[in-house]
Amino acid sequence: MEVKNNDFSVYYDSSNQTVFFQGSLRLKGDQEYAVIMQLLEDILKSPPPLITLNLEKLEFLNSSGINTLSKFTIKVRRLGNISLLVIGSKNLVWQQHSLQNLQRLFPRLKLEYK
Repeated sequence: MEVKNNDFSVYYDSSNQTVFFQGSLRLKGDQEYAVIMQLLEDILKSPPPLITLNLEKLEFLNSSGINTLSKFTIKVRRLGNISLLVIGSKNLVWQQHSLQNLQRLFPRLKLEYK
């Protein structure tokens, strides 16, 4: 499963249950993020015990993208039987501020910076 254009790539590696985000996501609103949300929701159809969101190479994510990740985090929390690991970059300041909000939405979410 992969969604990409010239500015970004989002793909799911089922061998390690990791969604990789790369580049700069500046899509407009829920409608443009729907294809990425669908990729994430497809994982939940037969969910692994742990899903990893690797954002280390995601240089920028606008508020609509943060909203999409927040909605996905809430869906995972509601399922109750899935753990969520979010990996960010300690070199990207926006991640240190924004990704903590995901942990507020899902206290069991594990957040790591590399």
